[in-house]
Amino acid sequence: MNIPFLDNWLKRHADQEAADPAAETDPERAAGIAELLSECELLRVRASRLGLELDDTPESLAALDQLPPRWRDDPEELPWVGNDAGLYLGTVIVRTVPGAVWHIWPGGHPVVRLPSGREIGVVDAGLEWAVNGAPELSQVYAEAAEA
Repeated sequence: MNIPFLDNWLKRHADQEAADPAAETDPERAAGIAELLSECELLRVRASRLGLELDDTPESLAALDQLPPRWRDDPEELPWVGNDAGLYLGTVIVRTVPGAVWHIWPGGHPVVRLPSGREIGVVDAGLEWAVNGAPELSQVYAEAAEA
């Protein structure tokens, strides 16, 4: 899923990246991307309404897995909740797995890159979770933490 609010930012930085391949490792830029992707506002609001405070920990992923999937009743909201769930999963991985970083593909698709070089399509995992309940977010996290 393409993330529209990243489009303008990516366009502005495309020339810089082409000229400077090390731009991805720029700490200021990485922090800005991480902050932007960590918002997950829709998911945080829905979880809060159900009494769950998302605190960017692995335990909160397990708690999300246990929520009743009421978002499945709204076909318009479903992909957005899934997108946010994937971004939240990525946020937890990046903040708790040493060496894990966000990577944005040129088309705007965010993935989490682990120190091993393996990339996790967290948005795809979040969408699958929102639609089917599997894979559980906590399971994707556990696999990332082991890698």
